[in-house]
Amino acid sequence: MMWFTADLHLGDTNILHDMDRPFDSVEEMNRKVIDVINECVAANDLLYILGDFTYRLPMAEAVRLRKRIECQNITLIRGNHDSDWEDPDVPQIWEDVRDYLEIAPGYAKGHRLVLSHYPMLSWNGKARGAIMLHGHIHSRGDRTNVRNRDRERPIFRYDVGLDANEYKPVSRDQILSFFGL
Repeated sequence: MMWFTADLHLGDTNILHDMDRPFDSVEEMNRKVIDVINECVAANDLLYILGDFTYRLPMAEAVRLRKRIECQNITLIRGNHDSDWEDPDVPQIWEDVRDYLEIAPGYAKGHRLVLSHYPMLSWNGKARGAIMLHGHIHSRGDRTNVRNRDRERPIFRYDVGLDANEYKPVSRDQILSFFGL
């Protein structure tokens, strides 16, 4: 199973207030976000975090939080706050670290999945049904995703960020079903 999420912002005290997240403290947010990931995503599933795993945390604390996630196959698509992960002196805790990734159509019922922290106006394969998955915009609820789907010609772009998805990761199958694919 494939899962996607973005904008965890673990350790970010500002995000609690800026996005009105329903947690009383950063420690509670960190714990509950990781607990929900562990409830949804099995250890042998594939998890893609599309940017901003942590915010202004010491590397040792970021590593400790990553190790609390039971899934072993996590690819990090770097966002604004993920610059240090490719440093050779940093523990290698990710399956892969990228700025951008395309997943072949064979893994999503014939639809290419285009992964970036940042939403794009156009992307490789857009005219042929490729689905853009992103974070970064911190949309509240699924309004942005619904607006993309409920058009005369849907835009296959989906915000996988926590704030848009009830603070849970989203599966590939949920995304395909959302678009009626």
